[in-house]
Amino acid sequence: MWILSGQQTKQMLRRSCSELELLVVERTAELQNLSQRLLRVQDEERRRVARDLHDSTGQTLTALKICVSLLQRKLEKDDDRKTYDEVSGIARLADEALQEIRTTSYLLHPPMLDESGFTSAAQWFVAGFAQRSGMKVRMNFAPELERLPAAVEIALFRVLQESLTNVHRHSGTCAVEVRFLRESQAAILEVRDYGRGMPKEWLSRVGAPVKDSGVGLAGMRERLNELKGGLEIEAADPGTRLRAIVPLLAEQNRLAPLIPAVSQFPFAEPPRSSLSQTL
Repeated sequence: MWILSGQQTKQMLRRSCSELELLVVERTAELQNLSQRLLRVQDEERRRVARDLHDSTGQTLTALKICVSLLQRKLEKDDDRKTYDEVSGIARLADEALQEIRTTSYLLHPPMLDESGFTSAAQWFVAGFAQRSGMKVRMNFAPELERLPAAVEIALFRVLQESLTNVHRHSGTCAVEVRFLRESQAAILEVRDYGRGMPKEWLSRVGAPVKDSGVGLAGMRERLNELKGGLEIEAADPGTRLRAIVPLLAEQNRLAPLIPAVSQFPFAEPPRSSLSQTL
């Protein structure tokens, strides 16, 4: 009787463990779906805000510039130099505000991403990043003969944005390399810096969520997981290399020639230097 009771206890424990494991899998899937849905909502909100900034606030500032220009002409005719100089100052502030609005709008969601695809949008963003940050950037992009699926383009672009932001804020380098390859079965984006590198304990646990690694890496990982892709981070000595890999459907993406593009910012082996904290 005791032996039978022990077997029943083991069976109950195994059943309970199986039920708990199934519950954990279900809850994990639900959390992943929620996280991915939040990322999609975030992308749509960025698109909407970018459009509103461009179509509403941008147009308002443009109208303000026209009015100020007309006022400047009138003051110039009236030879009111003092007031003319004050109005000119207002015009300069309007120009700066309009430029900031345009930059913010394009960074939230560049129209080029929808119009021309990932490669063109990424090259535009990287060139702008180099100008804003003062960093030297070497680009190597395979020619894009066919558009990637929209979800893949958005995911890769957001990974690129977050990666370069992390490089600028944390690496302590003055140079970075960005490579993009498109193969028959995968699209690969690689960002490599020459900075201080990531702590070894983070690199050893990069395949799983790390408490202190910040929201950026978790967001990149979730975007790629949704596309059945992966995020790889490794020490580059010096610096860190991040690689985003997204599988492509063979029937949607034929093999594209992998002819490296000419580097846009050629430079020798980069030295290390400190960076400002804002772009």
